[in-house]
Amino acid sequence: MDPIAFQIFGLEIRWYGILIATGVLIGTILAIREAKRVGLDEETLMDFLIWEVPLCLVGARLYYVVFSWDMYKYNPIEALNIRNGGLAIHGAIITAIIVAIIFTRIRKIDFWTIADVCAPSLILAQAIGRWGNFINQEAHGGPTNLPWGIMVNGVKVHPTFLYESIWNFLVFLFLLWYGKNKQKVKGEVFLLYLSLYSFIRFFIEGLRTDSLMIGPLRMAQVISLVGVVGAIIAHIYLSKKENNKKKEDKQGEN
Repeated sequence: MDPIAFQIFGLEIRWYGILIATGVLIGTILAIREAKRVGLDEETLMDFLIWEVPLCLVGARLYYVVFSWDMYKYNPIEALNIRNGGLAIHGAIITAIIVAIIFTRIRKIDFWTIADVCAPSLILAQAIGRWGNFINQEAHGGPTNLPWGIMVNGVKVHPTFLYESIWNFLVFLFLLWYGKNKQKVKGEVFLLYLSLYSFIRFFIEGLRTDSLMIGPLRMAQVISLVGVVGAIIAHIYLSKKENNKKKEDKQGEN
């Protein structure tokens, strides 16, 4: 498939960018709906997203460039060209968390509330954006004989973009259901997102042929392990904090 969707006055508009923009737009609409459901001010959410979205794109690109510096050290200006791919989701996630912490402290609002609101949107945007990798013929796995393999440069390979996209969409549906029906502690939805995405990414990264490396280690697998462990520790902490609060409230009533 041609990675170029169309041209406007000679400027090539690529499917990669269209899919990312689509994911951001749909995710924003969903986040607004979730904000209304939990009572988060819509204007506050939009102020947050105005900072969050562009900075996450910068973070995603910066992460990719840092760990692929050999590709750019002789032509640094090419680091600004994101239309051909090269956005690392872990860079976006790390940036998103940092921006959210700073924003919520400045606005004096609860970090976990806004994190829960945005988590389903983030995983859905990831599910959509992964199809940009398919069109660019990147982020695929090694050779396979499985019937659902895809042809890349004459070789049948694992469609790792598809594995991750399907998983992400299922996690998106689960997070919506859990947030509405099962959530007991603020932060649970975001931490479930972080742990479930990190879990699948660890295994999918083992199939990929274009992993960003830190020495002999696949960087995405390292970050995924940190994500899973960090999410578990944070959930234990928040659960204990909530239980202690309930005990104190009950003692106050007595």
